[in-house]
Amino acid sequence: MSPKPPNTRIPKIPNQMSFNERKADLDDQKKKEEEELERRKKSPFSDFYQVNRRHSNDMQWLLSESPKAFQILLFLLDHMDKYNAVMCSYTVFQEALGMGRTTASTAVKLLKDHGFIAILKSGTSNVYIVNNDLAWSSWGTNVQYCEFPANIIISSTEQEERTKFKKQRITTVIKKENNDNAN
Repeated sequence: MSPKPPNTRIPKIPNQMSFNERKADLDDQKKKEEEELERRKKSPFSDFYQVNRRHSNDMQWLLSESPKAFQILLFLLDHMDKYNAVMCSYTVFQEALGMGRTTASTAVKLLKDHGFIAILKSGTSNVYIVNNDLAWSSWGTNVQYCEFPANIIISSTEQEERTKFKKQRITTVIKKENNDNAN
């Protein structure tokens, strides 16, 4: 039996460790994950998505059948997170791609009906999931989590409404503080 190298811990089952051993184990794990994340960020391949060659004919069909649907698919590919998800409204498609609501709706339906994307609901919002057999933007180990979380894209007009709300709320808070000081 060879001697144990210095500073090497024998892995234990978490329930059989002391608190300090478990804390050290978690700290080591976190450090390794952070180092791996930094390595991936520095990679020249960190800002990519892969397209499966098996679907080249499908992509060509989509481009000839509905250029607007292809445009939306490319928009989703460009904005999806590492889990293939994007949350946005039809307003985003309209403003970013210069198309009407009916055109966007028809194009999204075509993408969904032909399996290019799936659409999940989060409250009243749509979460668009690009089929991971078609394209993928992360390391292969994340395939099992392809539906969570999502990049959320808000159009400029939607942001204006949010800004109005934020200003209104700030005004309310300031008024309350002034009333408290007056008493």
